[in-house]
Order: sequence, then C-alpha cells, then structure tokens
Amino acid sequence: MSLPFDGAISKFHTDAAPQDVRDAIAEDPKGPILTDYPYDDRMKRGEYEDQLAALQIELVKLQAHVKEAGSRIAVVFEGRDAAGKGGTIKRFRENLNPRVARVVALSKPSDKEASQWYFQRYIAHLPAGGEIALFDRSWYNRGVVEHVFGFCTPEQRTHFFTQVPEFEQMIVDEGITLVKLWLNVGRAEQLRRFLARESDPLKQWKLSWIDVEGLNRWDAYTSAIDETLTKSHNGFAPWTVLRSDDKRRARLAAIRAVLAQVDYAGKDHAVVAAPDPAICGGPEIWNA
Repeated sequence: MSLPFDGAISKFHTDAAPQDVRDAIAEDPKGPILTDYPYDDRMKRGEYEDQLAALQIELVKLQAHVKEAGSRIAVVFEGRDAAGKGGTIKRFRENLNPRVARVVALSKPSDKEASQWYFQRYIAHLPAGGEIALFDRSWYNRGVVEHVFGFCTPEQRTHFFTQVPEFEQMIVDEGITLVKLWLNVGRAEQLRRFLARESDPLKQWKLSWIDVEGLNRWDAYTSAIDETLTKSHNGFAPWTVLRSDDKRRARLAAIRAVLAQVDYAGKDHAVVAAPDPAICGGPEIWNA
C-alpha cells in the first residue's frame, strides 16, 4: 500500500523524532499516550458513551432554545494538528439539525479574499438568528499556522493581534455568544495519531502537507501558540484550553464548556456540570 507524501511521517518517526517520543510510541503504539497527563488510563468506553449520550440530549435542548429564541452561538475550535477538533465537532452536532448547527471550515483564501480585510471572509459565516456556527479553525490561522509557515508578514500578524480583541468585542456586543476552544495534544500522541492516519486508507485524506511539514516545527508552533493565547485571552472572549490526549475526556469537556455558556429550558445541571478542571482551564494549562 502506498503511503501519502511518500511515507514522510514514517520517515520522520524513524529518522528525526526525538528519542523520548519514539520510546513513548514504541511502549504504547495503540495509545493514547498519556505521558504527563492527569490520568493514567483512557476513560472507559461505557462511562464515556453514557456521559456523551446525556450531554447530547442537552445539546438538543440547547438547539431548541437557540431556534426558539433566535439566539446566535459561534464556537471556535482551534488546536494543534491531530488534537481532535474534527472528532469533537462531529460528536457535538451528531444529533443536531445541520440547518441549525453548521460547520464552517474555510479553505485557503482566494486571490480576491487575500486582498480583503483579513477578518472579512469570516464575517459572512457568523451565525444568524437561530443558528450555531462551529468554526473548524478560524481567524486564528494568522496567529499560528500562517506565522509558522511564513504565509503572513510579521507586520500583518502584529496588526492581527491589535485588531482581534476589537473584532471579538464587536461580535460579543452584537449579542453573539462566542466560545473559543483550544485543543492541545502532546508530541508523542500527536505523532502516534499521524502514523495511524498514514497507514489507514480511510483516514489518509485527513493528512496534509502542513501536517507533514509541521512535524519539524513543534517548537515554532509552541512559541506561536503561547503568544496567541496570551494576546487574545480576555474577559469578554476567553480561551478554554482542553488537554486532548484522551479524546474521550476532551470531547465531554468541550461540550460542557459550550453548554455552560447558555441558559436554556430544562437544563440538567447534574449532567452539564463543570468541565473537568484537570484537563480543562485557561491558557495557563495549555502546555502543562
């Protein structure tokens, strides 16, 4: 079986990955690798599925509230590559009406979009009344990916950091509930997930040139993420950081983080509860 990008991920694992990363993968190739994680074991499937089912009922209640009240919710999903953004979004909207809860996943800007105000193309995708917009990556591309790969100038990025608080303040002032989620994953677990995707014909499509090249830029990503979270975390649009080495725990915490932002009829506080503070918090835990 041919591997995407000529097996570049396997080659990185063999030839360039730090020794401690290779050792961790060799010890637990099926994962998840929970080195320096608050839990030693993955959440049991039965417990996870029970909690997920209860939380998805709460999401259906939230959907009814949003539709009836004409509310608007925008959820930004950001994070390291292979941190589980797509899987979390899938569980979030699994039982929701796609006309109410829609995913926004924008591709590379066109030449026309590249000449516009940076935030302009995102504005058209903000939720209208009765909608929940789930951004699978967002305007924060400029803070991290574009910077790491040189797709923007330092001046453009500085300008972004100057404007993003004002942009988000306008969103919030307009009455849109804005929730920003950052999913993080350890280096060994990230590479293990990439290797699994590389060898699975059903998941190879998830890999991109950015993923492959990014393996060599872990430290650059770390620096860019740290700066981005520091400069864009504030009281009206705070970041919620989720340690997603265990996808099951991260998905539950992400759903709870969103549900906590809205009051709706019939809310079961025993189910919603607060996200697990061991894996969910502010920017101070992102690189723990």
